[in-house]
Amino acid sequence: MRLDESSTLRAHRYGDRFSAVRVETTGPLSDSVRKTSSVPALLVSIFTRPIAVSDYRLWVDGKIVPTGRIAAFRSNVIDLAAEPASWASRGFENVHFHVRRGAIDEAASDLGYERVGAFRLSVAEDDIVLAQIAKSLVASLGQPSRPAPLALDHLELILGAHVVQRYGATRSRRNLVGAGLARWQRGRATDLLHENLDGTVRLADLARECQLSVSHFARSFKASFGVTCHQWLTERRIERAKELLALTNSPLAEVASHSGFSDQAAFTRTFHRRVGVTPGQWRREHGTRRRGFAG
Repeated sequence: MRLDESSTLRAHRYGDRFSAVRVETTGPLSDSVRKTSSVPALLVSIFTRPIAVSDYRLWVDGKIVPTGRIAAFRSNVIDLAAEPASWASRGFENVHFHVRRGAIDEAASDLGYERVGAFRLSVAEDDIVLAQIAKSLVASLGQPSRPAPLALDHLELILGAHVVQRYGATRSRRNLVGAGLARWQRGRATDLLHENLDGTVRLADLARECQLSVSHFARSFKASFGVTCHQWLTERRIERAKELLALTNSPLAEVASHSGFSDQAAFTRTFHRRVGVTPGQWRREHGTRRRGFAG
């Protein structure tokens, strides 16, 4: 989202879904922008550039909040019930996460914490977990290829668990038992993931099929397989891509599509990161150069 002095946006209301938005200003805003949510939620914001005192203003519950100069990758955590509003000048860049209280409460319960009554207001705080999440995502936000819904589901759980432990007014009530999935649950989950290599299946769908809560399922899946659902799915995509690269002459765009990747660029980036070479290089070293499409 890019804003400047000509922007007419005065209020933004989040819907009942997790979202990650990169906001930039290319000129000073003509007025502040107020943020609300259709459901109880937190606004978790990370500044990806330093910002001077004169270039940013924040209001919470209608009152101005002093911020001072803000260093890059400092963060705000604000309950959207307080209807925060902000104004910025040119050069402002921020990543906003809309994290629903329902997801936070579920994460808290599954992690052995009591339901969080309130969250402390945090402004321009140094939080290395939020900083690292923002650094990992900022380059991909706004790109043509969108993150898989399954990856976003996992990200909301990670953020929810972190804000419970660091910003929530709660206490632990029990010790966690690190049990994995039952055999039938492992089979059902992996069948569904194989059927949805593109990652469009949601954590809620997998959890429902296994008769578990979302956060309980995510934790149990990792206990069983050693990786998250999204990581497991990515490994299966890479395996499928290697088969197609080795056994067919299909163009890379087709290999990407048949392996569950949104486009060739996303396929190439992920393959190179996981395997250490590009798909084309791997094919030249391992391909049998058969004609046609196998499978």
